[in-house]
Amino acid sequence: MELNDANLQTLTEYLQKTLSPDPAVRRPAEKFLESVEGNQNYPILLLTVLEKSQDEVIRVCSAVTFKNYIKRNWRIVEDEPNKISDPDRTAIKANIVNLMLTSPEQIQKQLSDAISIIGREDFPQKWPDLLTEMVNRFQSGDFHIINGVLRTAHSLFKRYRHEFKSNELWSEIKLVLDTFAQPLTELFKATIDLCQTHATDVNALKVLFSSLTLISKLFYSLNFQDLPEFFEDNMETWMTNFHNLLTLDNKLLQTDDEEEAGLLELLKSQICDNAALYAQKYDEEFQPYLPRFVTAIWNLLVTTGQEVKYDLLVSNAIQFLASVCERPHYKHLFEDQNILTSICEKVIVPNMEFRSADEEAFEDNSEEYIIRDLEGSDIDTRRRAACDLVRGLCKFFEGPVTGIFSGYVNSMLTEYAKNPGVNWKHKDAAIYLVTSLASKAQTQKHGITQANELVNLSEFFVNHILVDLKSPNVNEFPVLKADAIKYVMTFRSQLPKEQLLEAVPLLVAHLQAESIVQHTYAAHALERLFTMRGANNTTLITPTEMAPFTEQLLNNLFKALAIPGSSENEYIMKAIMRSFSLLQEAIVPYIPTLIGQLTHKLLLVSKNPSKPHFNHYLFESLCLSIRITCKANPDTVGSFEEALFPVFTEILQNDVQEFVPYVFQVMSLLLEIHSSSIPSSYMALFPHLLQPVLWERTGNIPPLVRLLQAYLEKGAAAIASTAADKIPGLLGVFQKLIASKANDHQGFYLLNSIVEHMPPESITQYRKQIFILLFQRLQSSKTTKFVKSFLVFINLYGVKYGAIALQEIFDDIQPKQVALLLSKCVCQMFGMVVEKIVIPEVQKVSGQVEKKICAVGITKILTECPAMMDTEYTKLWTPLLQALIGLFELPEDDSIPDDEHFIDIEDTPGYQTAFSQLAFAGKKEHDPIGDAVSNPKILLAQSLHKLSTACPGRVPSMLSTSLPAEALQFLQGYLQAATVQLV
Repeated sequence: MELNDANLQTLTEYLQKTLSPDPAVRRPAEKFLESVEGNQNYPILLLTVLEKSQDEVIRVCSAVTFKNYIKRNWRIVEDEPNKISDPDRTAIKANIVNLMLTSPEQIQKQLSDAISIIGREDFPQKWPDLLTEMVNRFQSGDFHIINGVLRTAHSLFKRYRHEFKSNELWSEIKLVLDTFAQPLTELFKATIDLCQTHATDVNALKVLFSSLTLISKLFYSLNFQDLPEFFEDNMETWMTNFHNLLTLDNKLLQTDDEEEAGLLELLKSQICDNAALYAQKYDEEFQPYLPRFVTAIWNLLVTTGQEVKYDLLVSNAIQFLASVCERPHYKHLFEDQNILTSICEKVIVPNMEFRSADEEAFEDNSEEYIIRDLEGSDIDTRRRAACDLVRGLCKFFEGPVTGIFSGYVNSMLTEYAKNPGVNWKHKDAAIYLVTSLASKAQTQKHGITQANELVNLSEFFVNHILVDLKSPNVNEFPVLKADAIKYVMTFRSQLPKEQLLEAVPLLVAHLQAESIVQHTYAAHALERLFTMRGANNTTLITPTEMAPFTEQLLNNLFKALAIPGSSENEYIMKAIMRSFSLLQEAIVPYIPTLIGQLTHKLLLVSKNPSKPHFNHYLFESLCLSIRITCKANPDTVGSFEEALFPVFTEILQNDVQEFVPYVFQVMSLLLEIHSSSIPSSYMALFPHLLQPVLWERTGNIPPLVRLLQAYLEKGAAAIASTAADKIPGLLGVFQKLIASKANDHQGFYLLNSIVEHMPPESITQYRKQIFILLFQRLQSSKTTKFVKSFLVFINLYGVKYGAIALQEIFDDIQPKQVALLLSKCVCQMFGMVVEKIVIPEVQKVSGQVEKKICAVGITKILTECPAMMDTEYTKLWTPLLQALIGLFELPEDDSIPDDEHFIDIEDTPGYQTAFSQLAFAGKKEHDPIGDAVSNPKILLAQSLHKLSTACPGRVPSMLSTSLPAEALQFLQGYLQAATVQLV
C-alpha cells in the first residue's frame, strides 16, 4: 500500500464504516481492514490518518484500530510469517513516542498502550533508546507531555508486579532503575513543590495530582519485586511525602460526585497500596515509618464517609491494616481488647453494611454485581477488604475477635426479627459477618475447606438460612434469599449431606425468582453441589436422589433462560450442562424437547456471539445430549443431525469464527457414533474441509484434524473410491502442519490415521514423498516433540505394512535426497534411523498407546526383518533389543535439550479465536493395534522364540555376547511368562 492521498481517503472511509451500528455496513468494513493489514505501510497509513485527519472521531477510531493491530501482530511467532515488515516496525518505533506525547489525552492513552505492547516484546534489546527518549521529556515542563510519559511508563512497568523472578527480568529492572529512578524522584519532589506553589489554582492542581498518582503507581511497580537500593537510600524522601499527601485535605480537589473517585481519593488509595507493600515485604526497613502510617490510615478510615467514591480508598486502607495485623512483627499493635473492639466497631461493621449503592447494583446492574460478589473480583470492595481484615485478625486473635463479633451478629439478628420488612439489611450484614468469620481457607472447587471451629455453621444454617430458602414467596427479600443461597454454596464442604439434600429442591424453586442475582446464584449453587465428590469418587448427590426433582430442575433451568436479562446467562447454561452430566440416562425422555430449545438458542446466539462461556457450555450441553442419547440408542444420531445441521450450515456459511471450531468438534462426535459407512451429507462437506483458508486459523486446527480423522476412520474406502482426487489435498494439510513446531503433532495424528485406515494402494505413490518431508523437517528443526511423534509413526507404519516394507522405504531414500548429515553412522538410511533416532530416543516416547505401538513396531523390526540378521544392520540388533527392554522397564526420559525452544501446544499466540476443547465431545483414546496384542512383552518373547526356531543358535549367542545382564534378566522373565524358550 502506497503512502498516498487516495489510500488515506480509502482507509478513512472504511474506518468510518466500522463505526456503523448496522452489521451489514460494519462487518464488511472490518473484513476489508483485516484483509489489508498484512500490507506494508498499513500501520503507517493508520498513524498518518491519526495525525492529519480533521475529524476527531476518525482520529480516535484510527488510534484504537492501530492499538488492536499492534496487539494482534507485533509479536513474532516462530514458524509463522512476520506480520509487520521490518521497515514498518522501524518507522513505528521512530515516531510513536513523539506522536503519543503530542496527541490529545484520549488518543494518548491508546498509543501509550500500543507502546507498552511493543515494549513488552522489544524493550530493552530491540528498543534500547525508548527510556532515554521518555526521560528526556521530563525536562519539557509541560505536564501534558510528562503525564503521557508517566502513563506509558506505568503500562510498560506494571507487568513487574506479576512476572516470575528471572535473571532476564532482574537485568531489565536494573536497567530501568539506573535510568529512571533518579529522574522519577526528582520529578516527585518538583511536583510536590509545584502543588504548594499552585495551591489555589484548581486546574493546575488537577494536572499535578494526576501526575502524583501515576508517580505513586510507578513507585509500586518498581518496588514490587525487591527493595531497590536507590529507593532504600531515598526512603525518607518518599515516605515523608507519601505521609504528608495521605493527611492532606485540599477543599479544591473535593468533588460533588458521589460515585466517581476524585484525584485526591485515587492518590491516597495508591499510597495505601504502597504502604501495604512495604509493610508486607520490607517490614524491617519500613519499621521506623509504620506507626505514623497506621495512625494516618486509621484516621482516614474513621473520618471517610460511606459514599461510593471512597470505596477504593477505604478498601485499600483496610487492606493495609489487614496486611499489618497478619505480620508477627506488628502483633503487639492489636493485642489490646479495646483496640480490637474499636476496629470491629469503627472499621469492620460499618464497611460490611449493604448500602443503597449495593442495592442499586443488585437490582439494576446484576451482571456487574455477580462478577464482583461471586467471582471474587470484588477485590476492591469495602466488604471484601473488611472480610480480609477479619481473617487477618483471626490469625492471632481468633477467640477475642469471634467473641466480639458474635455479640454483633446476635444484636443484628435481633434487630431484624423486630421488623424484617424494614431491618432486612441487618440480617444481610450478620450473614456476611458469619461468613467472613468462619472462612479460613477456600478453593473455587470446594468452597470453604477450612472453617473457624468457634462458629457452628450447621446450627446457623438451620436457624437462619433455611427459613429464607423455605419462604413460599421466592420473590420476597431477594437480597436475603441470594445471601442464603450463597451460604449453602460457600459452606457446601462443611455442611452435612442431609442439609445439602434438603436445600436442593429449595434451590430448584429459586430458579424461578425474578431477581437475576437470585436465580443466577441458585443455578450456580446447584452446579457446584452437582460436582461434589462422595465416597468411591462418585458424585455426592446421586441421580437416584435427584429423581423426584429431575423434571422440575430441567423445566426451571430452561425457563430461567427466558427471564429478561438472563437469555445468555452462563451460570444457568453451566448448570444445564452439569445437570445433564449428573443425571445421564435420566434425561433421555426429555431430550426431544430440550434439543429443540438448545438448537434454537444456538441459532440466536450465532447471530452475534458475545458470551464465550455461555456459548461453550451450550455446546457442551449439546454434546452431552448426543452422547447420553446415542449411548442408549446409536440410531438416534440421525435425528440429532437433522436438528443440528441446518444451524451448523448457517454458522459455516456465515463464517462465525467463534463457533466454527465447536461445530467441527460436534460433527466429529456425531460422525464417530456412526457404525456403518459415512453418510452422503458428510461426504459433500469433505472437499471444503481441505480449503487452505480454514487451516490459517490456529483455533480450527485441532478440531479439523479430529474431524478428518473421523472421516478416515469411517470412510477411508469411500474417500479412496469417490474422492481420490482429494488425497493430495489431505496430504497438503499434513505437509502444512508438519512444517510448524506448534502443530506438527496434529500433522502426525492425521498421518497416522491415513496409514491406519486408507487402502494401501491409494497412497502408494505418495509414501516416499511423505518420508522425505519428515526427514527434511528432522534436519531443519529437530525437537523432542517431533522425534516422539516420528517414532510412533514409523513404528505404526511397520505394524501396518510390515518391517520389511519399512526397511525398504527407508533404504529407497538416498541420504543425499534429504542431505541428512549424520556423522559416523552406517550408510543406508534405515540403519541411520535405527542407530541415530530409534535406539537413543525411544525412551522419550510417552503414553500407553504410543509405547505399545513402538514396542510392537520394534519387535517386528527385530524379528521379521531379515536384513537385521544378515547385513551390516546386524550390529544394531542387540542395542535395539536393549532399547526396547528399556522402553518396557525404565522410567520415561522426559528431558529436553537446554537449547531447544520447545513450544507448548497450548501457548500459540495469535488473535484468532483460540481452540476451546469441549470436554464432553472428548475422543476416546484409540489403539490402532487393539486386542491383536494385549501384552507387548509376551509378543516380544513369542516373536523371539519364532525367530530362534527359524535360525537355531543365533539368537542366544547374540544375547549372551552383548546384552547386559540386567536386560537379559528382564527378557528371561518375558520368556517365562510366555512359556517359551530360545533355541
